[in-house]
Amino acid sequence: MREPHFWTVTDKRTRAAAPMTKALLTPVSILYRWAGARRIANAQPFDCGLPVICIGNLTLGGAGKTPVTDVVRRHFTARGIRAASLSRGYRGSLGGAHRVDPARHAAGEVGDEPLMLSMSGESWISKDRPEGARAMKADGVQLIVMDDGHQNPTLKKSLSIVVIDASNPFGNGHIFPKGPLRERVVDGLSRAQGVVLMGEGEMPEQLARFAGDILRAKLEPLAQLAAGRYIAFAGIGRPSRFFDSLQTQPGVELSEGVPYPDHHAFQPSDLSFLMKLATERDAKLVTTDKDYVRLPASMKDKVVRASVVAKFEDEAALARLLGRVSV
Repeated sequence: MREPHFWTVTDKRTRAAAPMTKALLTPVSILYRWAGARRIANAQPFDCGLPVICIGNLTLGGAGKTPVTDVVRRHFTARGIRAASLSRGYRGSLGGAHRVDPARHAAGEVGDEPLMLSMSGESWISKDRPEGARAMKADGVQLIVMDDGHQNPTLKKSLSIVVIDASNPFGNGHIFPKGPLRERVVDGLSRAQGVVLMGEGEMPEQLARFAGDILRAKLEPLAQLAAGRYIAFAGIGRPSRFFDSLQTQPGVELSEGVPYPDHHAFQPSDLSFLMKLATERDAKLVTTDKDYVRLPASMKDKVVRASVVAKFEDEAALARLLGRVSV
């Protein structure tokens, strides 16, 4: 979905924007909050017998969860532990629990983020998280890193880390659909042991009483783009953040940034439009890892992939936080 403008306080329009729309959405937000809180309170989380580290967030849209999941998985893999990510496989057609194979699976089957994670490590999907955890344990996985799922109470977690976009932490402060929050900030933080503030921005005042660890990180390019003119396109939570990041790279001229809704399934008409635009502007096409895996094979050699990695300011602090988990 594409975020409504009144979800963010960084928009030129203020938190008070669209008052009638938000008033109409208030009862739905109350119901959404009540249902989520009730589900969490009444759940009996399944203990799969493996350590489970959940990388989640408090808002809808991208905050950097998947790159953090990759870093955490690499941390344990480097120590000889068979660590694998577990995702729900959003918009994927496959049911049941599956280990994602990038040579065999497509984004339409397993979801874009699990497919992206499978290219740098072991990745599994299961809409039923306990079913996925059981399958992973039976296959010999030693530690599960759950990509998203902070509001999913079905699987017992050993450690919960919340990723927050430092430039726009909680949007307009309202719960979906009145705002981008999945739950009240205080409720979400109460179940977390760590917070990752992603990108530039002041410390949110809501973290003043947070008792867990607060880490700073940012997304950095895995490799610099070659100098030249580019047409960027992205179907992620905040495409503008991707477009802005490209313009900080030396020699890169961004001719156009084309936004699409998060997890957008690219249609032939989309790709024709982008190719035509690139030809007219004498520019190369560039997109994110997440969007790249959703492209048809025939298009991938025509698009530059701008890969990013999460870099922590204090890697020792991250190691200490993860060190609380016994494997």
